[in-house]
Amino acid sequence: MNIVKPKKHLGQHFLRDEAIARRIVDNLHGHGGYDRVLEIGPGTGVLSKYLISDARFTWWGMDVDTDSIAYLHKHYPDSGNNILEQDFLRTNVQELFNGEKVGVIGNFPYNISSQILFKILEYRNLVPEMVGMFQKEVAVRIVSGPDGKVNGILSILCQAFYDVEYLFQVDEHVFTPPPKVKSAVIRFKRNNTLQLDCDEKKFFTVVKTAFNQRRKTLRNSLKSMQIDWELPKVESLKGKRAEELEVADFVEITLAAKQ
Repeated sequence: MNIVKPKKHLGQHFLRDEAIARRIVDNLHGHGGYDRVLEIGPGTGVLSKYLISDARFTWWGMDVDTDSIAYLHKHYPDSGNNILEQDFLRTNVQELFNGEKVGVIGNFPYNISSQILFKILEYRNLVPEMVGMFQKEVAVRIVSGPDGKVNGILSILCQAFYDVEYLFQVDEHVFTPPPKVKSAVIRFKRNNTLQLDCDEKKFFTVVKTAFNQRRKTLRNSLKSMQIDWELPKVESLKGKRAEELEVADFVEITLAAKQ
């Protein structure tokens, strides 16, 4: 298997610029003290070869594409045991790495990139760092602050547990096939928040409920949560919209929720 054809149904756009591939790998800093790296969707191995040769890490690759798996086995036979044909979204990361920390990297399929982030959030205490390629629009949204109109569910949930950083833009022509949008690489570094000062499940619900009706003020969008808006720390927030808030604001609202 010398040629792997990109498959539209898998959202594959293979990066073919070696300088960009190297730059992506170099942005893994080892934050949090991990020494294993899981690459999601390695495809034809443009990132893999740099990860495999990086003495800081032991590389693992995971892909659902049988052709890509065959290609990787052929070109990187010494890493055979670390090449996994399985779906990251259905993987128990805790079991796979025996509870040890692991960095995550990848040129993520854009059609499931948000789901990948939700999965990383689920295993946030095992994933201290992530470097990933996203559709630029999604990347900008993830790193957006409270005054940005693109601030959303992912922005708040990711920034609750990670320091997020926009690294650089990647143009369409360096992929095969070229996507119809520009791309961008971002980095997550696990912050010091081991646990939020509120019920985390309720926090997720408050954030999602608020942004699902983002045009409404919080007093209206969160009616079902029965917020005590008379409390001093949330009284000034009731007339705002979700996109105007930061993580700490949502924590206070969660604490004030009766439901």
